[in-house]
Amino acid sequence: MILRRLAGAGGLPLLVLALGFALALPWLLYPPVATDILCWALFAVALDLLIGYAGLLSFGHAAFWGSSAYATGLIAIHTGLPFPVAVLGGAVLAAVLALPIGFLAVRRTGIYFAMVTLAFAQLVYFTANQWKDVTGGENGLQAIPRKLPGLDLDDAFTFYYAALPLVLAALFAAWRTVRSPFGRVVTAVRDNPDRTRALGYSADRYRLAAFTGSAFLTGVAGGLYAINHRFASLQEVYWTTSGKAVVMVLLGGIGTLWGAVVGAAALVRLEDWLATAGFEQTQVVTGTVFIAVVLLVRRGLWGTAAALARRAMEKTSTPRAELVDDTSIPRKLRA
Repeated sequence: MILRRLAGAGGLPLLVLALGFALALPWLLYPPVATDILCWALFAVALDLLIGYAGLLSFGHAAFWGSSAYATGLIAIHTGLPFPVAVLGGAVLAAVLALPIGFLAVRRTGIYFAMVTLAFAQLVYFTANQWKDVTGGENGLQAIPRKLPGLDLDDAFTFYYAALPLVLAALFAAWRTVRSPFGRVVTAVRDNPDRTRALGYSADRYRLAAFTGSAFLTGVAGGLYAINHRFASLQEVYWTTSGKAVVMVLLGGIGTLWGAVVGAAALVRLEDWLATAGFEQTQVVTGTVFIAVVLLVRRGLWGTAAALARRAMEKTSTPRAELVDDTSIPRKLRA
């Protein structure tokens, strides 16, 4: 039952297909790129929780992605703890950082919320740039170790499969959140905050909780990304990182979760293919693809595919005629 619910509208076959694809991914692509897809997919899902379900567009999530990357690197370098512990430590720091930012930001909506989050993200960026003794400044944190007792994580395949359970657990947490009573209240706040307040719910508190939870999942993704590359740089906290995640959500389809994964995989794969081919202006191509999707496929790749599949199923399914046992009808009322 839990597997069918987890699969959503696609049912159990879709879930099995997705798990099979995740297990085969490092054999289809260069393993570090496959791990990057996992990280960006989780980042996009975390952002979709905020955009699609809470109705809040954030351009500041790079602050949580990057701060967790730095914190994870520092924990791994100075303590030598297993990488899952370091990643969770970075995610906790991201959630703690999100509390004061969210407390001030959730009082605004729309473009005002986006600008407030962007301003705080830039503050984190300049802090990381100036705090050279901790972050390394422009040089970043280098040679971040990745350790897990009993495994040789220097092998890219081994690290991918070691990181996969952590990503799947985080994705399950995101799925469970949107389908919980908490998630329904968050969606209600998005649709009609005044009515939700009238029912006794604090809109700002639920938005803050959604913002913090999204930051935690983003922190998990950012920490894994730093461990995968063994490096954390200023690029991780720059605002363009937030913009890239927003593009992934829009490409896949807002408010679908699955769409965020599809959008992340498509964009990371496209960038890797362009870089491998020696094409320097990758942003021109990715920008063109994004514009084409927004204009032609407004629901995103996954949202449009799901809608078309739903229509096809509705056309092929014919309503059953209700059979009436006329022996139960009095003889006088029979035709």
